[in-house]
Amino acid sequence: MRIEGYIEHPIMKITVFKMDNRFSVKFETNHYEQTYKLRTGDLLNTLEDVKSWADDGMKEKVLSHFNTMHQAAMQQFGKLEQGGENEFEKII
Repeated sequence: MRIEGYIEHPIMKITVFKMDNRFSVKFETNHYEQTYKLRTGDLLNTLEDVKSWADDGMKEKVLSHFNTMHQAAMQQFGKLEQGGENEFEKII
């Protein structure tokens, strides 16, 4: 797998990889990442094709999913904190 290129974005790092007959598009923030695997073919053959696929609408959907991922992680941390209060005394 090799890096085919990057897609500019102010919040996310977007890297396009290519391996055999597949592109992988990796969206990253500080704590989360999403990767989409796309087969090459009639619609996707070049980095420019992948950039067209990863348009503003797709980027908004990815950011929305990052928000959902963050909320789920914070809820789980909340559960851990609640469980911990019952097990140990508070030390001041």
